[in-house]
Amino acid sequence: MCPNTIAVAMSGGVDSSTVAAMLRAEGHNVIGLTMQLWNQRRLAGHTGMPESVQGRCCSLDDVYDARRVAETIGIPYYVINHEDRFEQDVVRPFVQEYLSGRTPIPCSLCNNHLKFDQLLTVAQQVGADAVATGHYARVEFGEECGRWLLKRPADRSTDQTYFLFGLTQEQLSRTLFPLGGMTKPEVRELARKHGLALAEKRDSQEICFVPGGDYKNFLDAYLADQGESMPDTAGELVTTDGRVIGEHSGIHNFTVGQRKGLGVATGSPLYVLQINGEKRQVIVGEQERLYSRTLFARKINLISVDDLKHPMQVSVKIRHRHEAAAATIEKTSADEIVVTFDEPQRAITPGQAAVFYNEDIVVGGGWIS
Repeated sequence: MCPNTIAVAMSGGVDSSTVAAMLRAEGHNVIGLTMQLWNQRRLAGHTGMPESVQGRCCSLDDVYDARRVAETIGIPYYVINHEDRFEQDVVRPFVQEYLSGRTPIPCSLCNNHLKFDQLLTVAQQVGADAVATGHYARVEFGEECGRWLLKRPADRSTDQTYFLFGLTQEQLSRTLFPLGGMTKPEVRELARKHGLALAEKRDSQEICFVPGGDYKNFLDAYLADQGESMPDTAGELVTTDGRVIGEHSGIHNFTVGQRKGLGVATGSPLYVLQINGEKRQVIVGEQERLYSRTLFARKINLISVDDLKHPMQVSVKIRHRHEAAAATIEKTSADEIVVTFDEPQRAITPGQAAVFYNEDIVVGGGWIS
């Protein structure tokens, strides 16, 4: 049975708006909350940055849409400003990771270190028993293990559990994912039935603070906004046997698996195999060398178990769109797990997350080192 008073995290999109409408229709006391995380006009006018950022996730348009939905369904609505915390916990680490040669996932950082933590705090302050979001996932209490479980949604094509691996037992116990059993078309149809004007609103696929997904221009603009210059991360293009075959303009311009933009011509295609941030080297080689059977993950969060005392057979995702692959996970230290895949996986990338699954259940996850 759901709590009576529920705070809904309203992003201004169709998913969270539908959650608010359906919970209201079920008779719950619903409170709408929107987190203002980033001033979308802040970097407008900097070289390479668009003047207009309308229609993007977390924009002022989204705040307006969320407020309009709240008025339509008749619920109180609040906007909470967490721009400073977002910049500290998400934007700055995003910039620092790229400059060190890693490829970050800001959405996971945001969920793990900001959104759920702050939403649950504010929900308690306004008298709500739980927070509901529009994520496609499921949460339930496992009687056998005595723990709250994060599970994949019924529709695997909408699965967002990869971005939620950092949720704690306390957070899961007070979080609802009402869309976990629905498909996206069903959600849009429900939005229409509730008379929501944004039932046809397009989903945003971009990082909320990086217009057009152009992170390179964003890095330049953000550092300029901070009064900082782009650090010199230029260096050498090196083969796996140590031969220098060229130079590059900065390690932040590359990610593991990249083929285009290397700036060198050889007899066969070359791919980025590794980025050595300390030496500012980009190691390149043939595609076959992109495949590996092992990775190490740190800053581990376990969900379905309280500890990993023995090796466990699981399936592991190394990117959001990666098909989870069979593997064994084994604890190597208090905060490190080694993942050994049954079959080699392509382009295991430092900075991304490795998320462990036991069928539909999220065992936990960590950050690829």
